[in-house]
Amino acid sequence: MELRQIELGDAEELFMAVDANRGHLREWLPWLDGTNNVEDETSFIGATLEEYGKGDGALYAIRFDGELVGATSLNWIDWGNRGCGVGYWLSTEYTGRGIATRCCVRLMEHCFDDLGLHRFVLEAATENFPSRAIAERLGMRLEGITKDREWLYDHYVDAALYAITAPEWRARNQG
Repeated sequence: MELRQIELGDAEELFMAVDANRGHLREWLPWLDGTNNVEDETSFIGATLEEYGKGDGALYAIRFDGELVGATSLNWIDWGNRGCGVGYWLSTEYTGRGIATRCCVRLMEHCFDDLGLHRFVLEAATENFPSRAIAERLGMRLEGITKDREWLYDHYVDAALYAITAPEWRARNQG
């Protein structure tokens, strides 16, 4: 498995992965209707590279045996409070293999050890039990449920907000 910052040259492969998994991804991700062709993906990647340049976020391709099988991101970085929020998705056939969990571990290590961030946040729809299980496996604390957190095509979904701090992460991983 490899995590690598997304590049404009990844647009076609990223779009193909999104398009092939549209039904699976639509259950929990609200942005699919705005991703209809390679040009949309190129624009999205360009915007994420601008965010990265400003230090506001980052998008990484998830590759398994060289194939792009998903993406993970720092959706936001709050430098003033030294916090960040993670997001991810995987192609259907790669779910359930621990890939998203390993990606989150690597991002936590990067955020806490390299960037000096203090708080790592994961939000998942309350009914998105696989994503909630990832947060729980990582030792993240459920801090609450946010009502009507996200508009998902034709309805709102509530979200479970999980977080872990750098000291909690380090204490959990010593030993």
